[in-house]
Amino acid sequence: MKLYHCKDARSLRPLWTLEEMGLEYELINMEFPPRFTYPGYLDLNPVGTVPTFVDGDLVMTESSGICHYLVEKYGPTPIGASLEEPHYGDYLNWLYRSDATLTFPQTLVLRYTRLEPEERRIPQVVEDYSIWYFSRLRSVEQALEGKDYLVANKFTIADIAVGYALFLGVSLGLDERYKPNCKRYLEMLMERPAFKSARIKQEQS
Repeated sequence: MKLYHCKDARSLRPLWTLEEMGLEYELINMEFPPRFTYPGYLDLNPVGTVPTFVDGDLVMTESSGICHYLVEKYGPTPIGASLEEPHYGDYLNWLYRSDATLTFPQTLVLRYTRLEPEERRIPQVVEDYSIWYFSRLRSVEQALEGKDYLVANKFTIADIAVGYALFLGVSLGLDERYKPNCKRYLEMLMERPAFKSARIKQEQS
């Protein structure tokens, strides 16, 4: 298995999952954005996004989908959930909500605060999509009331996927408005040995 990764990008989700599961893989650390900085990347992933994950003939580019694939393909693992478990629907909902609902508005905040040239930055977009993010984050705050994890009272890839969105918010300065449950949850997730080892590995050439 091979994972193409940029520091603290969405590829951190599958990298963290690989570390939690103790799987063998090759990590290719790239500068962001890889479509401009890594020769041949567009041949591998024509969209030019990160991550790109390769397992034999399979190529995947969606971070939460890669996490889902890993637990299904290389499990059973405690960080997955099976169809027979009563919380399986909630598990899938959180897994895919993490990107479609939480990370999506963050990418617009990132784009219009850092990635676009100064003359193309749009403060109104930043404000609007920050508000959107916080409104969606209420579901996480409520779900964590009296609980450590989102589903089944155990750590799963749903926590990796949603936890990454909260972590990305830190780099955007959005965490100053996190409410108590989200703050507690993110602090706990960032103390996991696999999260720490993933971040160490992304610093290696």
